Amino acid sequence: MIFKGSGVALITPFNEDGKVNFEKLGELVEFHIENNTDAIIACGTTGEASTLDDEEHLAVIKYVIDKVNKRIPVIAGTGGNDTNHSIYMSQQAEKLGTDALLVITPYYNKGNKSGIKKHFEAIAASVKIPIIMYNVPGRTCVNMSPSLVAELAKLDNIVAIKEASGDLAQVAEIARLVPDDFAIYSGNDDSILPLLSLGGHGVISVLANICPKETHDLVYKFFEGDLEISRKLQLEMKPLIDALFIEVNPVPVKTAANLLGFDVGNLRLPLAEMDSKNIEVLQRELINWGLKVQEGTC
Repeated sequence: MIFKGSGVALITPFNEDGKVNFEKLGELVEFHIENNTDAIIACGTTGEASTLDDEEHLAVIKYVIDKVNKRIPVIAGTGGNDTNHSIYMSQQAEKLGTDALLVITPYYNKGNKSGIKKHFEAIAASVKIPIIMYNVPGRTCVNMSPSLVAELAKLDNIVAIKEASGDLAQVAEIARLVPDDFAIYSGNDDSILPLLSLGGHGVISVLANICPKETHDLVYKFFEGDLEISRKLQLEMKPLIDALFIEVNPVPVKTAANLLGFDVGNLRLPLAEMDSKNIEVLQRELINWGLKVQEGTC
């Protein structure tokens, strides 16, 4: 298993000129290690990977790997809708020393079942490190069926799935079909606990960007048998989680990080600033959770 617990889908900070702020990236890495995050996912959707060019993408992955220095696993997002390009990025990330890869299902051109299967098979054959498949039909308009997940789980280095379909019946069927050592991670912060109850192993989280310790605790209290604390955390954090998805991710979470004084910079187009009414909702829920909002940050 690559990790058990809470993996943060790390935001990518930018300077005022729009370039990657590596100094701030290092601060975020240390913040997560100090606050019990169990793995760091660099260059996922939350990290605005789709607007990083290849050089930036690989530079962020390398920086995170070097900064973490094997204290916790680093997982590199390398998927896309072009199989050959995904192979290239995966091979480069492997050379940089990443512990594993996060590979999304192809989007826009989408792929039929046989195409998606061959897509993952080709990427898996091109590297030796573990792969987490990422199923998020809300973004890709593609849903990996449990039977397809089970077929791909037979490959030696496809070892896990980030499941963000929001369909717990589908999660249950995946859990029924895959081997016991195949990890299932929640891709939805609002249903971490239900997924754990079906045999899940943790979460790849947006929420963990601002609440790393609580997200870790939600998972580990479940594993320790303290279901009441885990349930309490899941339910009490739901208003904050909802606020973090009031607009398309990662717009709210990056805004939240700035409101909390992390100074992670702007978003890259086509993502832009939040609607002012939504910022008010987000700010209220941050305060309600007990987080300190900085004045004049948004």
